[in-house]
Amino acid sequence: MEYTQLGRTGLKVSRLVLGTMNFGPQTDEADSHAIMDAALDAGVNYVDTANVYGWGENKGRTESIIGNWFAQGGDRRERTVLATKVYGNMGADGEPWPNHDKLSALNIRRAVDASLKRLRTDYIDVYQFHHVDRATPFEEIWQAIDVLVRQGKILYVGSSNFPGYKIAQANEIAARRGGTIGLVSEQCLYNLAERRAEMEVLPAAREYGLGVIPWSPLHGGLLGGVIRKQAEGGRRASGRAADALADPAVRSQIQAYEDLLDKHGLEPGEVALAWLLTRPGVTGPIVGPRTAEQLESALRAVELELAPAILDGLDEIFPGPGPSPEAFAW
Repeated sequence: MEYTQLGRTGLKVSRLVLGTMNFGPQTDEADSHAIMDAALDAGVNYVDTANVYGWGENKGRTESIIGNWFAQGGDRRERTVLATKVYGNMGADGEPWPNHDKLSALNIRRAVDASLKRLRTDYIDVYQFHHVDRATPFEEIWQAIDVLVRQGKILYVGSSNFPGYKIAQANEIAARRGGTIGLVSEQCLYNLAERRAEMEVLPAAREYGLGVIPWSPLHGGLLGGVIRKQAEGGRRASGRAADALADPAVRSQIQAYEDLLDKHGLEPGEVALAWLLTRPGVTGPIVGPRTAEQLESALRAVELELAPAILDGLDEIFPGPGPSPEAFAW
C-alpha cells in the first residue's frame, strides 16, 4: 500500500479509503468485519463512515458495526485513521425534531458524543461536515469545533459536498478566528464520468491545502464494466448507472471506454480508480466494497500504472472541462 499526507497535515493515510456505507444495509456485520480485517492487513488505514449510515430506522448501525470491530482489539483502533460525518437528521423517523440535524453548535455537540458511543472510541481522527449548512455561520461551527478539539474528541475537520467558494469561506473564517487549522480534506463526487469538480472544487482544495477524497469513483457502477457484465449475464446495472445507460450517448461513451480497456487487457473498475490516483491533489478515492472480492480488485488499482496512451484515450472519451478559470471564463 502507498501512503500520502492528508492535505497540508502531517497525518499519513493510505491511497485507498475504505468506505463503509454498505456495512449493515447490504453487508452483514460478520462480512463487514472480515472486509475491514482484510483491508487493514493490506495496509488500508483510512476508514470513512457517517452517523446516518445504516439509513432509515437503522441510522447509526454502520458506526456500531465499526465500533464492534474496534472492540475486538488487536490494535484495530490504533492502526486506523477514523473519519465520520455530521449533518443528517438522527432523530426518530417521521417529522424531524429541531436541532437533530445540520451544523448548529448544539447538534455538533450531540452528534459527536453519539458517534463516539457507537464507534466505541474516545476520539475521531477526521470529523467531516456532510453537507453545507446555509443557516449556520462558520463562526458558530468553528467555535463548536474548537471546544471538541480542546476536549480531545476530534483531531481534524473535513468537508463533504462543498463547492469551492464554501471551502474558501470556511477556511478564511477559520484563519481570521485563529487557533484552528480549518478544513483539511474535502469529499466530493469525482470520477472519469463526472469531472465538474475540476472547475472549482479541486482548485480551491489545492489553494487551501485540502486533501481530496473522491466518492463514487465508479459512478454508481457505470465505470466498472457494466455493459460487459450485462452481456455475460452478470449483475445488471441499477440506480445511477441504469439511468445513465438509458441515454444512447452515454451508453456509446461507456462502450468506447470498455472497448479501449479490453484492447489493453485492463479491468474497467481498476482503471477508474487508478486514473483518480493520477489526479493532482487527490489523496485517495473511497471504495465501498460489498464483498472481499471487490476489495481485492480495488487494491490492485494502487499498483496499476496507466501508460500515457491510455490516459490520452481516457481524456478523449471523457473530456474534462479544462483548466480553471479558462474553461468557463473564455
